[in-house]
Amino acid sequence: MTLPFFTIRSVQAFGYRYQLRTQVITSFGRMADRPAVFVRVEDTDGDVGWGEVWCNFPAPGAEHRVRLINEVLAPALAGFKANEPSAVFERLTAGTSVLALQSGEAGPFAQSIAGIDLAVWDLHARRQNVALWKLLGGSRSRIKVYASGINPVGSERAAEAALSRGYRALKLKIGFDPADDCANLAALRRLVGDGVLAADVNQGWTIAQALELAPQLEPFGLAWLEEPIRADRPRQEWQQLHEKISFPLAAGENIASHAGFAEVLREPVLGVVQPDIAKWGGLSACAGIARDILTSGKLFCPHYLGAGIGLLASAHLLAGVGGDGLLEVDSNENPLRDRFCGPVLNVQDGVIELGDEAGLGVSPDLASIEQYRTL
Repeated sequence: MTLPFFTIRSVQAFGYRYQLRTQVITSFGRMADRPAVFVRVEDTDGDVGWGEVWCNFPAPGAEHRVRLINEVLAPALAGFKANEPSAVFERLTAGTSVLALQSGEAGPFAQSIAGIDLAVWDLHARRQNVALWKLLGGSRSRIKVYASGINPVGSERAAEAALSRGYRALKLKIGFDPADDCANLAALRRLVGDGVLAADVNQGWTIAQALELAPQLEPFGLAWLEEPIRADRPRQEWQQLHEKISFPLAAGENIASHAGFAEVLREPVLGVVQPDIAKWGGLSACAGIARDILTSGKLFCPHYLGAGIGLLASAHLLAGVGGDGLLEVDSNENPLRDRFCGPVLNVQDGVIELGDEAGLGVSPDLASIEQYRTL
């Protein structure tokens, strides 16, 4: 079916920060606040779509990405005519490739383009009056979720709170003191019973540390061990670790190319693959990659640790492509997430159910978060 063309009238990004009472701790640093960059795209017919840009690091990154969109990318799209969201993605990616190289900012450009892409997909689905998950080919609206971002300090309390909110699967941040890591994992395994328990090292170990420490995690029945070593380490190091343990390895949030995903899908090392649609690729690239992940026999679990719009888009992608994967939902406080993630907030026995409203199914009221706006 040939779809009617739409013309981009405007693209605008908005930056926000919510100060945390308890910092988010990872093996490479701490987050004192939760940033968010939301993107609004409008066409000349008055249709509007919403997206979100990954902006967790470095600390001032959110404001930089807002300006990158508003001052560089938005003018490049004004008046652009397309009939598919991928045309917008390809125009921006090709049109800024030299600038991204010259400035050494491939990441910020890719993240900003991904956020715009999500907004254009939402707009595209709204124009057709269909839920985004259905537009992506989905046949079921129910998906499994897990509570992520559980800190090494206060982990048992955070896990109990997540379970009380309906979660049945947990992921703990490790990569700190090995004895504390094991104690925390033991406590969470007791709490979650035979449910899913995963651990995320956030690239915190060398290969020598990983070969020593990962086998010590065998008793905890991990569903996966995420990024135990740096994502850019040679594939033979990942292969070494894969051969040393019985539970799956997971990665993908720091892969930023079709070739990178194709490489990990050709080999047996990763059991769980986790592209982040707000960090690279948007839906234009990652929907196809998600289907490739399933075809390869691996588990597709979209990575996400941001605010509500990107989280909701990740849910629509998971429902759209199917499979047995789980949606990652940050367990830490964040009104920038909770006010805009729609049905993702309503977890029942480890499952959420998306609605049939057009697009993402939410129209963010930015006035309700004006006190958190930074740019």
